Amino acid sequence: MVESAGGAPDLPATQLGYFDDMWQLQASAHVLSVLVEESKIAIIVDCTILYPQGGGQPSDKGFILSIDEQTRFRVEDVRTRDGLVYHYGFFEASDLGNSSTFQIGQEVILYVDKSRRQLNSRLHTAGHLIDVCIENIGLSSLQPGKGHHFPDGCSPFVEYKGAVPASDIESRRAALEAEANRLVAAGSTVQAAVCSYEEARNRCGGQLPDYIAKDSKPRIVSIGSSFGCPCGGTHVKDISEIGSMKVSQIRVKKGLTKVSYNVLPFEYPMHFEN
Repeated sequence: MVESAGGAPDLPATQLGYFDDMWQLQASAHVLSVLVEESKIAIIVDCTILYPQGGGQPSDKGFILSIDEQTRFRVEDVRTRDGLVYHYGFFEASDLGNSSTFQIGQEVILYVDKSRRQLNSRLHTAGHLIDVCIENIGLSSLQPGKGHHFPDGCSPFVEYKGAVPASDIESRRAALEAEANRLVAAGSTVQAAVCSYEEARNRCGGQLPDYIAKDSKPRIVSIGSSFGCPCGGTHVKDISEIGSMKVSQIRVKKGLTKVSYNVLPFEYPMHFEN
């Protein structure tokens, strides 16, 4: 059963399973809709563990499998719109050479590509760790802005309002890298919680960005005892799982400071569920 898309379906908002458990790689769900959008097939389920692109983090990939394992949908991209999560991809051909589809209400199993999720989580947590290190090395006057935690294309980076003097750029780069690797070696837990506005503000040091509505319940991510920040992404359980970090460049332009970084190959046993 495939429905043509004529605007957003009238469906309940998708439950975000990764909000509560960022390390779950397999979960059951029920199909709510199978859509075709400009020749692209999208699956909507009632609850998903696959992360939709946003917040500076790329989407998960994976697949959706029927309980009898006869129908398999390869998830190539995940997006969110109007509270619904769309899993884009294609149905793989069966052993008989023909492809199938899902029925509305059918129970299915969601699987997340483990290696991609691990790398994206390491990079995203590393970006948050840079925020902590900025404070620790005496650059608290810089105000956090946007982050880009993609492994492909340009280097991952975090951006701040404010400028580092040109004469200090190299020493600050070295200090950031040293502090990040010191904290990674020591290890510290990463916590995520959906809070009331007041609790979220307290967790973030007394203020929240203007885009956070006062009647909302933000999700706050924090590292150890450091102040947190609003974030809907996925992260490692402990910063020791980031592995070694490299701060490759600090660039200042038009009153903005851009810190480019990356993580090195890592084989630490991750806290992810198969």
